[in-house]
Order: sequence, then C-alpha cells, then structure tokens
Amino acid sequence: MNLVADRGGEGSRLLVALHGLGATRQVWQNFLATNRWKGSWIAPDLRGHGASPHAEDYSLGVHAVDVAQLVRTAGDWSEIVVIGHSMGGAVGLALASGWFGIRPTRVFGIGIKTAWSDDELAGMRKIAAMPARRFEHKDDAVARYLKISGLSGLVSPTSPAALAGIAQGREGWRLANDPATASIGAPPMRELVAAARSPIYLARGDTDTMVTLSELAEYDRQACNLPGGHNAMVENPGAVWDWVESKSA
Repeated sequence: MNLVADRGGEGSRLLVALHGLGATRQVWQNFLATNRWKGSWIAPDLRGHGASPHAEDYSLGVHAVDVAQLVRTAGDWSEIVVIGHSMGGAVGLALASGWFGIRPTRVFGIGIKTAWSDDELAGMRKIAAMPARRFEHKDDAVARYLKISGLSGLVSPTSPAALAGIAQGREGWRLANDPATASIGAPPMRELVAAARSPIYLARGDTDTMVTLSELAEYDRQACNLPGGHNAMVENPGAVWDWVESKSA
C-alpha cells in the first residue's frame, strides 16, 4: 500500500516517525519542527489512518510491510532510525526483526501499551466492528478526535494536527481513521523483543495511564519515564529528543 507521508531534511540518515492507533502523522509536527535530526525524515499516515487508504487487513505485519516499502522506495539509506508512538512503537518493534526488507539501526518506542485485560481486548473488537460515527458539525468531530487520540488540551482544535484527524463525507463529518484499525489487538511483546535484530529502547510519559514503567521494564531494563502523558512527543518534544540522542552517542 502507498502511504501518504510528510518528508523533510536531507542526507542518507533516515528517521521514520510512526503515530499511534487512531492518530495521524501530524502528532510528530512539534517533534520534527525542533530540527534536531541531522538527516532526512519520513512521517507517514499508517494504513486506515489520516489521508492513507483504508484496507481489509490491519494486522501488525501488514503495517510493517507498508512502512518498509515506503522506506525502500524513498531512497538509499546509510542509517535508519525508527521512533514510534503507542501502536506505531509496536510497528517499529516488528521492523526491528529485519523480516520486512529493512533493518533499522535503532528503534524507539514511546507509550506502547503492553498489558491488556480481556475486557479491553473485547472493547477493541467491538470498536473495530462498528461503522464510523457521523457528526453533523465539524467541531463535534474535531472534539471527538482530540479526545480519543489523547490530544485534548495539547493542540488547538483549529490546528493541522486536529484537522488531520477528521474527514468529510456525504453523510457529514467522521474521524479519518477506519474503526476497523482497532482490530490490531495487543502487540505480542515477548515475541517482538525476542525477534529484534536492532537495539530497541522503550519509554513512557511519567503520567501515562496506559502503561507503567515496570511493565515496560519487562522488555527493556533501561526503560525510562519522560515528562508528560501518553503523547509525550507532543507535550515535551525536547525531552524525547534528549532521550533519543542519549541512546545514539
């Protein structure tokens, strides 16, 4: 699948920034705007999200295939670093296996939810089976998107980051992501970590209610807290860069 992506920078070093479930590439706007990456970068909308096409299959592997295809066709790279948020972090861990045609130099995962209850998984399946909710008013769709993405209070309702999360159709406004994207379920963390052939680093916002530090430490003994909540890269992009650079020296 051809993913819609923003691109910038220059050089043979590539940073790949992957958003989480229900979000869009725009969540990386503040992070990338700091210009602390010395090289090229790509931030795609994963399949079923933002401006990228919807699909029948939203399993972890097909997301990894899409991203690997995007990276391979974008150029020849001396170094590939992947940073992913939440679900995007799990896609990054899948890419760390090298099974999908690229082998990242390092993979960073922020706020990956690692522990799931049966009720939470059942709720995800229920969401995945529901039709997209329609809104008569654009502002209502924006408010819903900001709530489910955890961006309420972090970005302006009129910002590109907010507007990228909604779409207009003949029956009104809806969220841009396909509800069926929730079918991805829980990431198989032990298998992903065991298969990794690239160094992986995990972190969370220190007020993130979706994952604890001890849960992350099961998979990365050096896992750390960053200032902020679930969307730490939006709230404190400088702190996320400090973490990334500390593992890149």
